[in-house]
Amino acid sequence: MQPSIAESGRLVVTATVPATSIIPSSFYEWLTATPPSAPTPTPTVVVEFQPFASATPSFSLYNSDIVFVCYVNESDEICVMKADGSGMKQLTSRPGTDWYPSISPDGQTILFSSQGRGDFNILSMNLSGENIQQLTSGMDDNFAPALSPDGMRIVFASTFGGDQDIWVMNRDGSNPIQLTYDERDDIDPVWSPDGTQISYTSSRNGSGTLMVMNADGSNARPVTHGINVEGRNDWSPDNSYLAFYAGPPGDKEIYLVDVSCADIAGGCGPEQLKKLTHGGNNKGPAFSPDGRWITFASQYDGDNEIFIVRVDGSELYQLTANRRADWQPRWGWRP
Repeated sequence: MQPSIAESGRLVVTATVPATSIIPSSFYEWLTATPPSAPTPTPTVVVEFQPFASATPSFSLYNSDIVFVCYVNESDEICVMKADGSGMKQLTSRPGTDWYPSISPDGQTILFSSQGRGDFNILSMNLSGENIQQLTSGMDDNFAPALSPDGMRIVFASTFGGDQDIWVMNRDGSNPIQLTYDERDDIDPVWSPDGTQISYTSSRNGSGTLMVMNADGSNARPVTHGINVEGRNDWSPDNSYLAFYAGPPGDKEIYLVDVSCADIAGGCGPEQLKKLTHGGNNKGPAFSPDGRWITFASQYDGDNEIFIVRVDGSELYQLTANRRADWQPRWGWRP
């Protein structure tokens, strides 16, 4: 089973690297489109892909990377593989938990949260797992770091002072600045591709709400309502859509929502969302650099494994099939 090389779409100019991306026309018609039929999970690892035509120079599944959390020897570590499932490599082997990895826009640096022997701190390393540097200290627990599109700042969530709130700091860890001050948790922040906004999940309304705010913390507003959003989300490369996961315990699904829902009072409800998955308890979606695919973790086979699916919900592929949990995937590319 191989992805189709032929695909209709339109060229979208973006403000970030890579400079262009192709997104299927159906993605732009998703609000009125007939929901796709439930995909059939693949029971084995898929590694034989054909590169598809793309207006993004040199991009293919073969030359892009997915970083993720791998549970090895009863410890959460950071692993990386090619987006076709090949070349898997364990990058960390440290005391405590390593998780929440992300890849920098230039594809050269991985940021992650590490417990070590105390609080969770933000660390960086290169794509081979070398040159590990600790960027935070004395700020209680810190999670979900992501580098800004211009490579200058890191957004993250911190429990410093109480509940989790959203913070930013310089790339070297200096000058941390708190952006949110909610009485409940604000978690899992992500930069918009143009660097002007930050999305995150908030429990301010008693259940999970997908939020966006300006990069300086101003003008925070909900994108969703009426559906319990949890954890990590991601932006499409053209700045137009957010992928997230939501649902009751043990039955999470991957959804898309139009970012313009943030301009509607209260955000958009369940009837205005696009559901991409159908069963399997799915979490942590992230877009491919060209916007054609989404990677996520699913429990289709009993424990968490890494999958990819096209943005219209078709062509589901399983990338890992281990007797361990693989989860929290994030996509990156070295142009």
